[in-house]
Amino acid sequence: MFDTKVYKNRRQKLATAVKKGLMLFLGNDESPMNATANTYRYRQDSTFRYLFGINSPGFAAVIDIDNGKEYIFANDFEIDDIIWMGTQPKVKDIAAQVGVNETMPLKKLDSFLSQNIDREIHYLPPYRANNILRISNLLGIKYTYVQSKASEKLIKALVDMRSKKEAIEIEEIRKACNIAYDMHTTAMRMCHPGVSEREIAGAIEGVALSQGAGISFPIILSQNGQTLHNHSHDGILTKGRLMLTDCGAEGLTGYASDCTRTSPVGGEFTTKQKEIYSIVLKVNNTIKDLARPGETYKKLHLIACKIMAEGLKDLGIMKGDVENAVKVGAHALFMPHGLGHMMGMDVHDMEDYGEDYVGYNDKVKRSEQFGLAYLRLGRKLEEDFVITNEPGIYFIPDLINLWKSENKFTDFINYDKLNDYLDFGGVRLEDDLLITKKGCEILGDKRIPITIDEVQDCIKSGR
Repeated sequence: MFDTKVYKNRRQKLATAVKKGLMLFLGNDESPMNATANTYRYRQDSTFRYLFGINSPGFAAVIDIDNGKEYIFANDFEIDDIIWMGTQPKVKDIAAQVGVNETMPLKKLDSFLSQNIDREIHYLPPYRANNILRISNLLGIKYTYVQSKASEKLIKALVDMRSKKEAIEIEEIRKACNIAYDMHTTAMRMCHPGVSEREIAGAIEGVALSQGAGISFPIILSQNGQTLHNHSHDGILTKGRLMLTDCGAEGLTGYASDCTRTSPVGGEFTTKQKEIYSIVLKVNNTIKDLARPGETYKKLHLIACKIMAEGLKDLGIMKGDVENAVKVGAHALFMPHGLGHMMGMDVHDMEDYGEDYVGYNDKVKRSEQFGLAYLRLGRKLEEDFVITNEPGIYFIPDLINLWKSENKFTDFINYDKLNDYLDFGGVRLEDDLLITKKGCEILGDKRIPITIDEVQDCIKSGR
């Protein structure tokens, strides 16, 4: 938890932006794993934690903008709870830590809102089913309309606030990136023939847990790196293949990291692997050099695609005019995702508000073109944004065979050459960038090994 002033200032800034009415915030409850008393690891709603700093279940809050009052609704623990959990603080003491003086039992929330139902009540689109039901019951809104009636004014005000990270937030993200460094170098040192993917995935999740953190999303670790979000860890590492590892930590204050590296099993890239890897590395480094305030990430994404297409053309995999190939989306056969996204308290920051509110605006609209449509962040970059830079090249047999059967983009794609890459997998290289006054910096005290020599040396150090 940060200093009390941090949360008070955030709430005051938000109230000033929204101007009038009530703002309702529901914290997350615990989620049962297989029975109500046996729950998954608790995860607080990011907005609730951002504004109120409380990382416990059973809380709700209201900010009354018109009357300048703030309320926290929660129940004190009873002796039956304390027997199992130990001594617990009182709700009023927790509220005081974050600068809220008015507290009520949770059951009072219903009557409080009923008394104010004729006023404008702002809430965010809920993403958990129980909170959709709660808002439906609290505000008398039909269940199917709850998300569509969320307050756009509140969404836009919070996106404006949370997009530019405070110094204390940047420091927390940096800590999470340092844990990611340990996670990735551990994975590299274990990247040897005969080791199971699940053994490595378990070990690097343990690295995060051992430093008081958790994972910021389910670990992606697989020799089948052509599957973009591959959470299967059933494979046994085989010499000559590539292991793609995409993972990050969520620190004690809830801030995330998200990094990806691709490692040759056994410690030596083949010539073919070096060629593809070098293209992706060139894209990553170029975007790092170009990212700065004033540039739109959509423009940088397209620059990345052109560099990738040029590299693939040099290898005979693509052909024809590179500008036209990217214009029509032929390159997306090899990178059918966006260059990156916002990052903060959520690994895809504020995605629960709606991606287009976070990554786009009135000046930059989302494309409908395959590949480019998956770019989560297209808008102009600003100082103190934290974003990911994650280009990749993938050889997806199902997609290749589909496009080939449709004779799609035959002026730009050499399908015969692709027969040699159907078992390649994929390469992705991802860093977390802080946009600075004149450019950007990679967050973390040290960059995770990324050059061919650095990666090979790290793997070999684990023998």
